[in-house]
Amino acid sequence: MFQVKELTKQPVRELSLGERMKIELIAALLHQPQLLLLDEPTIGLDVVAQATIQRCLKEYNAVRGVTMLLTSHYMRDVEALCSRVLVINHGKVIYDGDLSGITERFGQAKLVKLQFAGETTPHDLEQFGEVTSREGPAADLKVDRSRVAEVLGVILDRYTVVDMSVQDPPLDQVIARVFEEGRVAPEVEHVGS
Repeated sequence: MFQVKELTKQPVRELSLGERMKIELIAALLHQPQLLLLDEPTIGLDVVAQATIQRCLKEYNAVRGVTMLLTSHYMRDVEALCSRVLVINHGKVIYDGDLSGITERFGQAKLVKLQFAGETTPHDLEQFGEVTSREGPAADLKVDRSRVAEVLGVILDRYTVVDMSVQDPPLDQVIARVFEEGRVAPEVEHVGS
C-alpha cells in the first residue's frame, strides 16, 4: 500500500520525512491494532506524501475496519480522512457530528463565484453580499445562506452571467471563525450517528 519496498534496506537516517512517516505508520500497523491514534500525520510533508498517506490510511480503514482517531489542526487531513468530527475549544465540545454538518451549523455564508459577460463586473454587487474578490469580469460574493436563491435570482435577472458556482467556505475558515467567536454550546449532543 505504501510503496516502500525499496526502502526496507535503507538506513532510517537516509530517509526523507515522508518516507520515515510511511515507515512509522507501517510499524504502527504491524500488529493490526483495533484503534489507531494519529496526531497530525501529514504535517510537514510535501503534497505528494500527504496524498499518499491519506490514501493509504483510507484504504487501510476500509479494508481492516480499524477505528482511527485523528487529532489535527490541518483541515485537509480532516476533510480527507474523517466522516465524524469533534471540535473542542478550551476543553468543551463545541461540535460532535458529521463533517458536512460543521459548515451547515457554523458557516452562515456561502461563497458565490460569478463570471459576467463583458470585461468588468457590475458596480453595485455590494447590495447582494460582501464582495471578497473582483477581477475583470469575475467576482466572488459572500452571501448569507438563507439568501442565496433570492440573490442569484436577482443577479441572473439583471445581468448576463456566463458562469457561476455556489460553495461552502473552506473548512479551515469555518473552524477559525468558531474559535474566534468563542462559540461554546452548554451541552452538545451528538449530531447523526
